[in-house]
Amino acid sequence: MFLFKKGCYQMIKNLTHVFFCLLVFNLAGCANSDVSDLERYISEVKARPKGAIKPLPEIKIVEPFIFNPEGLRDPFSPVERLDETGDLEGVVANSGIRPDMSRKKEVLESYSLDTLKMVGTLTLNKVSWALVKASDGIIHRVQKGSYMGRNYGKISGITDNKIELMEIVTDKPGAWRKQQVSIALAESFKAEK
Repeated sequence: MFLFKKGCYQMIKNLTHVFFCLLVFNLAGCANSDVSDLERYISEVKARPKGAIKPLPEIKIVEPFIFNPEGLRDPFSPVERLDETGDLEGVVANSGIRPDMSRKKEVLESYSLDTLKMVGTLTLNKVSWALVKASDGIIHRVQKGSYMGRNYGKISGITDNKIELMEIVTDKPGAWRKQQVSIALAESFKAEK
């Protein structure tokens, strides 16, 4: 044990000597007092012409907007929605437009349109089909008359570069309206048979 302590003490003493020697050599390197090149560079930078400061942009005056809530729905009252059976709770159809709640939903109706991508077209026996890639990576084949999206979107047309749909959306409680939307081609793939 005494030998171990003596060996550690000797090693620490040697490391201390090496550290002080390195410190002395580093300080000796800093002893050069010729800083003329640094002073020349500083005077050169100071002699450069000063740049002009751009004026501040003109402040645009925004005219105040007065909100008149008269005739609008109270944003804090609950919106009447469809119940689980598909019946409308207290909703009266004004225009006669309403989704067909009795038909069986198709697979792509469980996805929102922004998660679906058109990746190509396919022609089988002179019938045009569109290839649609869902967010889970599965590619589905749809044709005119198929449904997709959560707003009862029925495909009204398929071209080489887009799918056109007619959706039925709620305009306000009790009223439905149709709106035309389209999904553009994201990737190029076309096949004919």
